[in-house]
Amino acid sequence: MNFSDLGIESDLVDALASKGILEPFPIQEQTIPIALTGQDIIGQAKTGTGKTFGFGLPLIQALGKNPEPGVKALIVVPTRELAVQVTEDIVLAASNRSTAVVSIYGGKAYEGQVDAIKAGAQIVVGTPGRLLDLASQRLLSLADVKVMVLDEADKMLDLGFLPDVERLFSQTSPTRHTMLFSATMPGPVVALARRFMNKPIHIRATSPDESITQANIKHFVYRAHALDKDEVIGRILQAEGRGKTVVFTRTKRQAARLQEELTDRGFSAGSVHGDLSQDARERAMAAFKAGKHDVLIATDVAARGIDVDDVTHVINHTIPEDDKAYLHRVGRTGRAGKTGIAVTFVDWDDLHKWALINKALEMGIPEPVETYSSSPHFLKDLDIPEGTKGRVKTTPIPQKEKRAGEPPRTKTVPAKKPHAHDPSDMGDQRGRARTRQRRRTTS
Repeated sequence: MNFSDLGIESDLVDALASKGILEPFPIQEQTIPIALTGQDIIGQAKTGTGKTFGFGLPLIQALGKNPEPGVKALIVVPTRELAVQVTEDIVLAASNRSTAVVSIYGGKAYEGQVDAIKAGAQIVVGTPGRLLDLASQRLLSLADVKVMVLDEADKMLDLGFLPDVERLFSQTSPTRHTMLFSATMPGPVVALARRFMNKPIHIRATSPDESITQANIKHFVYRAHALDKDEVIGRILQAEGRGKTVVFTRTKRQAARLQEELTDRGFSAGSVHGDLSQDARERAMAAFKAGKHDVLIATDVAARGIDVDDVTHVINHTIPEDDKAYLHRVGRTGRAGKTGIAVTFVDWDDLHKWALINKALEMGIPEPVETYSSSPHFLKDLDIPEGTKGRVKTTPIPQKEKRAGEPPRTKTVPAKKPHAHDPSDMGDQRGRARTRQRRRTTS
């Protein structure tokens, strides 16, 4: 089956094909035909299974090939990083149309976003706070929205955004076409759907006997010593077949320190965390996607915004807060049907937290054993060659050969003239001062 078989028009199919996207994923196969009829949908599928095109393609097609200027579609997402990622996918799909897309989120200047709205952008992808901000200033009108999508609804709940989402819903027409997508369906999200959706069809793109975690991801859990974690990570980064890797830390300070440490060890690493400006975060993410960095250190701020198909490893430097956070972290690998590896370090004090995650996700992993960078089971599990050290070998820069008859190269360093504030002379100054003091005392 291809996208044409699902009813997607040829120009959209060609746009996807230009990037090698030819066959739909299960959530797309089940969602697209129903969404094209204008039926409200609740789509449930694990992260990394292609939900964006599941709602994006019907949305673009519903607006027509040459839509009139003005906001006609609204996609609400919980984080800035996800706003950027969804926008990129929608822009790709609509590349053969005149449809304009704009990202609206905090941390960026208002001017460019407002200018895009005034220029007639038809699709808006944004976070709740900035969307409401512009709406309150009457710079963004949602009155003509025909299609509204709420993506990652469970994350909206976790971040406390549901009241803001309700306000956004109230500013749109009740006759709009509504689609809600989420990996999990907690009670408040279901209640939101019942209140603002019209007889939605619930589509769950999983089989009843499928485990909660993705089957194409291998999970390894170790009780690692805090002082050995950097060395362990350095060795994982030299495992056989290791591609792009995301390392999650609990705090911003840990992320910044680990980036510096891995860079000192010879690895090409970038970072994304809350202490960085939005521009810096976007540059780091773009460099990672383009392959300029093959390691990205991130806090949970990036857990849902990293949509890169060739991430082979996810490393949890510190254990996530709960099972939902674990799923979204490890979901950065094993995307688009590929396999992935997830490695989690559990500190001694966090064993109880890991036990809760293990139970909630029905993983059945035995209690993690104490593991060091030299432990044989660790090297075997992750296919790390014996003798590997957690540092990339660097080739010394060759010295320029001296020409025949050329005198030895020497560098003359002028003698340093001591002065009153020269640190090397401070000892003598103190001695002389003590001598003068003794003379005054005896006299």
